[in-house]
Amino acid sequence: MEVTATAKWVRVPPRKARLVGAVVEGMPVSEALTVLAFMPKAAANDVAKVVRSAAANAQNNFNLEADRLRLTRLEVNGGPIIKRFRPRARGAYYSVFKRTCHLRAVVEDTVEPAPRAARRRTRTGSEGGPVTPAVTPTVVEPEAE
Repeated sequence: MEVTATAKWVRVPPRKARLVGAVVEGMPVSEALTVLAFMPKAAANDVAKVVRSAAANAQNNFNLEADRLRLTRLEVNGGPIIKRFRPRARGAYYSVFKRTCHLRAVVEDTVEPAPRAARRRTRTGSEGGPVTPAVTPTVVEPEAE
């Protein structure tokens, strides 16, 4: 079951928030929050707040277990741009764009995947034995003179 949480008009540029979101997307929620706590980016605090909110929504509203939650998607969309001006030389000014973004975290109740070694498949032929190459290498002997 997918559970979402949204934070709108966050005062972080969407480009910087997407960098943080790409790192934690697909992780279990507890691991994602740990990574975000030690990430040296300003957007990590806002992303962590949304992930915590989505996990809390899943626990309180849908009675899902906290240790089985996985952050399946983190959407970062651009919000409205706050436009300001700074004075410059000779009476001129230049524009300052203070960008905002909308964050949406989607957590899902999933079963932990099997360990990596157990998931590995071996190639087998139709009889169940190992696959042999279709073309067997031939050894060419040099001609005697």
